Amino acid sequence: MKMNLPNKLTVLRLILVPAILVVMLLPYSILNNVIALVIFSGASITDYFDGKIARKYNLITDFGKFLDPLADKFMVIAAIFGIVCRSYVAQDDWMFWIFMGMLIVTIFRELAVASIRLIASTKANVVVAANMLGKVKTVTQIACIILALVEPVAHDLVGRAVPDFFFSGFYALTYLTAAVAIIFTVWSGINYIAGCWKYLDPEK
Repeated sequence: MKMNLPNKLTVLRLILVPAILVVMLLPYSILNNVIALVIFSGASITDYFDGKIARKYNLITDFGKFLDPLADKFMVIAAIFGIVCRSYVAQDDWMFWIFMGMLIVTIFRELAVASIRLIASTKANVVVAANMLGKVKTVTQIACIILALVEPVAHDLVGRAVPDFFFSGFYALTYLTAAVAIIFTVWSGINYIAGCWKYLDPEK
């Protein structure tokens, strides 16, 4: 099957997911975090460009509508899972429980939305594409994951020399964006369900 450039970028993002997970599951070190940050940021950039190119050159396809959000889900869930595992090993209770909550909410939301898409496709032959609220959700999740990789490194490189609240081991920016991401995850999930409720008629 011949794919256009946006779909190739989406497939590349999927291919990078195992690499993200492997590096995230390695014990914490500045080098491991930098490598994870580079891979994750590269995968995230493909998410920006595949949509931009598809819209600009009218290369939007049903394949892309289906695979693009799926690739986002795998990328984000893999990274969050890696942070959960790493923080558990490091006995970082704050990071562990916040990202465990984020992981649970994200998985439940994505399963619900995937079910909605399947029903819409089966009953009405409709491909439900990602909407703006879903895109904002993804952006906040990506920002949170990037901060979760950057703040510990900033703590190690700067915090020991310059004591400060943001470099004290309590990763305030990470936790703040995690809260925002969780809110948008729940909100966008409810929005999808409300918008596609007409496809859930129990009589049909």
